Amino acid sequence: MRNGFDNNKYIKIQSKKIRERIKMFDKLYLEVGGKLFDDSHAARILPGFKNDAKISMFKELKDELEIIFCINANDIEKNKTRSEYARTYDNELLTLINKSKSMGFTVNSVVITLYKNQPSVDKFIKKLNRNGIKTYVHTFTKGYPTDVDTIVSEEGYGANPYIETTRPLVIVNAPGPGSGKLATCLSQIYHENLRGVDAGYAKFETFPVWNLPLKHPVNMAYEAATADLEDVNMIDPFHLEKYGKTAVNYNRDIEMFPVLKKILSKVSDKTLYYSPTDMGVNMVGFCITDNKIVEDASKKEIVRRYYNEQNNYKLGKSDENTCEKIKLLMNELNIDSDYLDVIKPALDKKEEKKSHVIAIKVGKKIITGRQTDILTPASSAIINAMKYLSKIPDDIDLLSPKVLKPILNLNESLSDGNKLLTLPEVLTALEICSVTNPMIEKALSCLHKLKDSDAHATYIVENGDRKVFKELKINLTCESEFLSDVDFIE
Repeated sequence: MRNGFDNNKYIKIQSKKIRERIKMFDKLYLEVGGKLFDDSHAARILPGFKNDAKISMFKELKDELEIIFCINANDIEKNKTRSEYARTYDNELLTLINKSKSMGFTVNSVVITLYKNQPSVDKFIKKLNRNGIKTYVHTFTKGYPTDVDTIVSEEGYGANPYIETTRPLVIVNAPGPGSGKLATCLSQIYHENLRGVDAGYAKFETFPVWNLPLKHPVNMAYEAATADLEDVNMIDPFHLEKYGKTAVNYNRDIEMFPVLKKILSKVSDKTLYYSPTDMGVNMVGFCITDNKIVEDASKKEIVRRYYNEQNNYKLGKSDENTCEKIKLLMNELNIDSDYLDVIKPALDKKEEKKSHVIAIKVGKKIITGRQTDILTPASSAIINAMKYLSKIPDDIDLLSPKVLKPILNLNESLSDGNKLLTLPEVLTALEICSVTNPMIEKALSCLHKLKDSDAHATYIVENGDRKVFKELKINLTCESEFLSDVDFIE
């Protein structure tokens, strides 16, 4: 894949920008939106952006920072799940803490926001405390969001416990949106200034990109990614009025800015920001090296989001409006589903073979795999892709019936009938056989070459097969059909 983004430049100028903002205060509370570790969305729409770019940049500042994580008590109570990882927010939070500590970052504490004595939340707090993680609880802030005098008082932010921090940069992050990051930052700034510390606030949000056009595909891809949150990109009117310059932000930040500006001026007794864009420190727009490549990647991502939301609608996870919003974005860009060139070959092969199919683009070639008597389409497609990459002839079977028979027998004994071999089962069998078979070892060594490939399934790929596609970093889209009636019943 050709790159359109300079990752090394990004790490360098982004860390410099944050250092400049730190120098404006005794202590900076930096609200970090999005994913701290694995920013796969950015990597897909900005070819050359590394998934770990954000955390790599913070490594440059590691000795100057500590991290506070936030989680909404309601998300714990409802077992809210991050769909891309199939992990609940509380488990995702534990993963973030463990990753941060393993990389040498200082984790200060966890803040449970909107706490209302929920039993499931109390249980989670005990779990955190027993693992040596300091935990604080914030209840609903009295007067929020419009009664600023009450918010910035002992009854408002003053009712929250003070979190003692010692470093000049405090990162505030969360497992997902709506976790209370901003409120936590403002509460801390209130308490810090009561103690004579000149504490400030800034926001590090990768998207939308403020110095790209409003209708740039990168910014439209952000709208597609957040269609379920009803985020809408807008020209920042405050920035335009103050500086006469066009900058892009999104509706929630723009709507809340007048209140936020008043709160910040009240807690710190000075005004530094005249627009939502002023608060940001994002430098990603300065690191695009090939706009055409980036636009193409962003358009593909919008199509992927459309298929993902169609699947969510079929599964009862979202409403029809979300799909319609993304479809409107596609119409604005004058693209349709054929913009992903794996979709039509998959549908054509399904029609030809009268069975479900997955198509994978390997280099410039489209490889397909169909459902057989013993293999899922995912298993067939990956086997065929490995054979193509390792130049193994199609008529050679990588797995012999002798190897497959025990697995099939076990599957049959554990289910009501013969069960198709899933991709994890097939890869495990191949790994075992590779010990004595150099040809299989060669085929498996090519798996990493599928990274960033596009794939399309004529059915909703679920469970173990989907997980392997994610681990291989294959960009998978699916038609909104089930592999069998059993999938719907389950």
